[in-house]
Amino acid sequence: MTETTVIPVSGPPAYDVLVGRGLLADLSAVLPPAAAKVLVIHAPPLAAKAEALREQLAGRVEVLLAEVPDAEGAKRIEVAAFCWQIMGQTDFTRTDAVVGLGGGATTDLAGFVAATWLRGVPVIQVPTTVLGMVDAAVGGKTGINTAEGKNLVGAFWAPAAVVVDLDLLEGLPQNEILAGFAEVVKCGFIADPAILELLEADVTVATDRESPVFRELIERSIRVKATVVSDDFTEQGRREILNYGHTLGHAIEHAERYRWRHGAAISIGMVFAAELSHLAGSLPAEQVDRTRRILASLTLPTGYPLGRWKTLLATMQRDKKARAGMLRFIVLDDVARPRVLNGTDESMLFAAYQEVGE
Repeated sequence: MTETTVIPVSGPPAYDVLVGRGLLADLSAVLPPAAAKVLVIHAPPLAAKAEALREQLAGRVEVLLAEVPDAEGAKRIEVAAFCWQIMGQTDFTRTDAVVGLGGGATTDLAGFVAATWLRGVPVIQVPTTVLGMVDAAVGGKTGINTAEGKNLVGAFWAPAAVVVDLDLLEGLPQNEILAGFAEVVKCGFIADPAILELLEADVTVATDRESPVFRELIERSIRVKATVVSDDFTEQGRREILNYGHTLGHAIEHAERYRWRHGAAISIGMVFAAELSHLAGSLPAEQVDRTRRILASLTLPTGYPLGRWKTLLATMQRDKKARAGMLRFIVLDDVARPRVLNGTDESMLFAAYQEVGE
């Protein structure tokens, strides 16, 4: 096992994000001392790892397994109810714990199940994708989707710990790794320019999961998220900057019935946000071009059909980030200088989308 990096997240409640290799083998160290039962929520591809975890923790706690659909299919009220049923039938108490083992959708669901059972039980997040490691598992945002939009039902519920075991990325398809890097790019544009420079220096090395640069990028992205959520846990102010590219991105996911990878949709959303920033008179044109160039180097999409605009706009108007019917977008005055843009005229939004439309 390599050296473990500890990234603290301030509370209340405070917790640590642990980054390293071989960390899953010592998961018992982060379980609540009083826990007698642990519910491991996992997607089908992780069934073997979940079973191994049950054997590993035998004698320490009783491990219950809840296999849920892969990706966004997990984030439905029926799936949450299935998990609640297991907890109810096994007398799951407030001192017991939930473990979310999987990608961003699984950790979102696990956090929501933990937040709502008995009004809150501990959850340990064990992300197994780049997206989960740098974004979804950190920060305590939990949620499920509805027919009307993504993450419209949820709760803020901080994990007891986040265990980022880089060995869990083994076997993950490279396109899945690259999709997760959309959130890494986001962290670079909103807060840490060094991330962008590392990607531009050599994208092949940067996305090689065995390279030290890869680990550095994961840790830098987690530190961005940790710093922001430590300042604003319930998104009353600064935390909104983490939504850069997400308003249009979530609308695209909804339009595609959640069959797209989150990172692909957010990639297009960031190009749109960059174009909107430029039209608002802030972000220089070269940074808009830089956005496209970096995302393209990761083989992420940067355009979407022009004829889908009205559908996307209607979905964005139902977005949870809207206030009093007014759309809110995170834009950039420059790299690492994000701000909120309120009540933007629809003609400006469409003009920005025309630069994205294909």
